[in-house]
Amino acid sequence: MRRVFLLLITLLSFYSLSTAKEVPFTQEDRDKLRNIEIKVERLEVKVEEGQKALQAQIDGLQKQIDGLQRQVDGLQKQIDELRSDFRTYMSIVIGSIIALVGFIIWDRRTAISPVVKKTKELEDRGDKIEKVLKDLAKEDPKIAEALKRAGLL
Repeated sequence: MRRVFLLLITLLSFYSLSTAKEVPFTQEDRDKLRNIEIKVERLEVKVEEGQKALQAQIDGLQKQIDGLQRQVDGLQKQIDELRSDFRTYMSIVIGSIIALVGFIIWDRRTAISPVVKKTKELEDRGDKIEKVLKDLAKEDPKIAEALKRAGLL
């Protein structure tokens, strides 16, 4: 049984070897393969060139972005300086307004004080004159009559 089995395996092996066709690798196949390799190499070169060009564009854009960032930083610095100047000027204006209001109040008080004093003196003088006239009216009926007409008695 063992011999039969070995014989059967050997026959099957020879049969499979005899029926197997060897695929010939022709010159045409080699040329096609070579052309494909050349095309692949060309594509690789193009891809590398494209990557280099893309990287150059990215670098250029990065430089532009850096330039714009510097400009933005410069503008921000100018805005900060303008804010500081504006605050300073507003402080000066507000301080000036407060000083002006203080001066106006002081000036009015000093200007009104002599007028008030003079008015007080005139009122006192008028009161004295009225008192003297009333005293004279007690002695002279004509003066009393005149004071009654004026509404002072």
